[in-house]
Amino acid sequence: MDERVHEILGEEEAWIVGGAVRDELLGRPVLDLDVACGDPREAAVRYARRFGGAAFALSERHGAWRVAAPDAEQTIDFTPLPAGIEADLASRDFAFNAIAVRVGSGAVCDPHGGKDDLEARRIRAVSDSVFIDDPLRLLRAVRLEDELGFHVDAHTEELLRISAALVTQPAGERILGELRRLSVAGYRRLDDVGLLEPLGGRVDGPIDALDDPDFRLVAVFRASLAGFPISNELRRYATTLVDARPPDDPSPRAIHRFRRDTEPWALDALAFVGAAELSAVVEAARLADPAEPLVRGDELEIAPGPEIGRILAVIEEERAAGTISTRDDALDLARSLASTEAS
Repeated sequence: MDERVHEILGEEEAWIVGGAVRDELLGRPVLDLDVACGDPREAAVRYARRFGGAAFALSERHGAWRVAAPDAEQTIDFTPLPAGIEADLASRDFAFNAIAVRVGSGAVCDPHGGKDDLEARRIRAVSDSVFIDDPLRLLRAVRLEDELGFHVDAHTEELLRISAALVTQPAGERILGELRRLSVAGYRRLDDVGLLEPLGGRVDGPIDALDDPDFRLVAVFRASLAGFPISNELRRYATTLVDARPPDDPSPRAIHRFRRDTEPWALDALAFVGAAELSAVVEAARLADPAEPLVRGDELEIAPGPEIGRILAVIEEERAAGTISTRDDALDLARSLASTEAS
């Protein structure tokens, strides 16, 4: 599966394990390798020196090392093999992830019947403690079911439901990593097995209005999304969508006000509030946006302060509504607004 790993490890005992073997057997692209071997640090350093990339400790506690290859979108993880390959596979999550291929010889070790599960398109826990050992596997089970089109077997689903309260324990970044990969059906399945509510999510929102992972996150979690370690950009996006209100009508003034509150995500906001039929109107308004304002703040002959911003906003709205169209119109309106405010 990877001749480079064989070249580095030579005759040492090493096995390619986990998702790489699963994806190879399914005919899917193999982007990341997980290699169980005797000395992960030494193997990672040798690999990086020979083929380039950066070798670094992935887990001080577990002794795992990673090499991020510079010439491909691939990472190679080297993990310890303290008690032999069968003990390693017994600690994994699902049977189809507990298949190993010996580096060099290609011998297959499949003590839990993972290949049979692949043929049956089944997700089956290796042991009854898989979700207790690592609660992130709760989300992973649903994500793999969703992603691969497999089904969780009855006993594994029972274990999953029993352990659902543990779903909040993993780090927020890891939870988000799994959630981002879910489709609409995946979120509904998450809700069905009792994993969504503990995370603060619901599926009664517009989750299928737009095919986008960030949109689905906002639709499912709304204000609760702020409890996750999200980026500032996603935080602004979420706030914009949650606070959005549908335009009162398709008039230029109403569309301008809606865009003022929701751009650059006006189309997403329309989908969120159930007004996607106005998308063409918003797109037309975007195309009609003037290249320059009629006036700038320093041309208004008004003392600096927040009042300038308010007046400029009124001018922009009236221009969009078609009630003014020239610089003189804008200055007249500004004088009228300023005198009204003064009085």
